[in-house]
Amino acid sequence: MISIKSKDEIEYMRKAGYLVSLTHKYLKPFIKPGITTRELDKLAEDFIRKNGGIPTCKGYEGFPTALCTSVNDEVVHGIPSNRKLKNGDIITIDMVIGYQGYQGDAAWTYSVGSVSDRKKYLMKHTEEALYEGIKQVRPGNRIGDISNAIEVYAKRHNLGIVRELIGHGIGTEMHEDPEVPNYGKPHMGPKLKEGMVICIEPMLNSGSRYVYQLDDGWTIKTSDGSPSAHYEHTVLVTSDGYEILTPRLDDEDV
Repeated sequence: MISIKSKDEIEYMRKAGYLVSLTHKYLKPFIKPGITTRELDKLAEDFIRKNGGIPTCKGYEGFPTALCTSVNDEVVHGIPSNRKLKNGDIITIDMVIGYQGYQGDAAWTYSVGSVSDRKKYLMKHTEEALYEGIKQVRPGNRIGDISNAIEVYAKRHNLGIVRELIGHGIGTEMHEDPEVPNYGKPHMGPKLKEGMVICIEPMLNSGSRYVYQLDDGWTIKTSDGSPSAHYEHTVLVTSDGYEILTPRLDDEDV
């Protein structure tokens, strides 16, 4: 069932989302060659708890850490470890933070040092695909309008669209209805209504769309070893459009 959030619930979600944004901004200066993904995870968890949040991913269905850290050909759900980041890597940091029982969720892909033009292209156009989807958020439109906008943009830029992993509703739970695929037909699917909150999150590969899961039961990688990028925002449907609850804070002070 798709829930419509009250004004009070939206305010809690706004605060949860803002803490997600603050944590991303806090981590960004640490994303350099030589740091381990486990060190990034520790920094994030300490910051989240210090600021009154709960790292929702930690313990979710047995997931062991606060962050998902997915490097290069890892699409999603990479588990932080002693792996050191290297110059030329890209890393997706995906986090869900609970605040007063409500969730915020965002994933952004970062460059580590100097990255190849291929990776720059992938990152640029995966993020643009996200915003193409967000532009379709307004009352009366349908989930399929978001999905189709992402698909059309990704195909125009020759990127593989991962189909096995999709966006979702969010509220008191990390994953709620409706499902939000990154491909589909316009004017199809559930209708968007004021007060709905959804996570839109294209996961695009520079090569084939096909993926597989590692034996750890979590990490998803591209089948052909091509790099993958992932950008996600938590988005509120407003009376006349949308509000991004996980804004980028790159130009603001923490």
